[in-house]
Amino acid sequence: MLLTHFDESDRARMSDVGEKAVTKRIAVARGRIVMQPSTLSLLDGSGKKGNVLNTATVAGILAAKRTSEVIPMCHPIATEHVALDFTTLPDGVEITATVSCSAKTGVEMEALYAVTVAGLTIYDMLKSADKTMRLEAVRLLRKTGGKSGAVINEEETR
Repeated sequence: MLLTHFDESDRARMSDVGEKAVTKRIAVARGRIVMQPSTLSLLDGSGKKGNVLNTATVAGILAAKRTSEVIPMCHPIATEHVALDFTTLPDGVEITATVSCSAKTGVEMEALYAVTVAGLTIYDMLKSADKTMRLEAVRLLRKTGGKSGAVINEEETR
């Protein structure tokens, strides 16, 4: 299988999407940040830095919009919608990002990056209270659009 980010001489390159059709693309990614149960109480804004999840939402949206600036072979795209959802768990927070656009290339990287930066923002804001936090299990749940059609990973079907 030829990986699209390498040419025949194995040199890095940006994939050529010039001939691809513009289609509606949606990607959903998920991850979680694990923390001490006592740290969860600081998510609501009772700490000095304000509402942690509101800040993480803004950070995740900004990340999705600027993904191509940090992922070298990622095409710049005009995101049409970015949503972040947070579910509080007994040992942390589950982060879900949904990103959509109409483009020649998908938004998987944007959704994955949004989850990661939102998680890192939570970490940054709460690190003084909990040095044991960890960001984990960042993965693509599903994507639609494009030549390959829908992709649904196992977790999404349970």
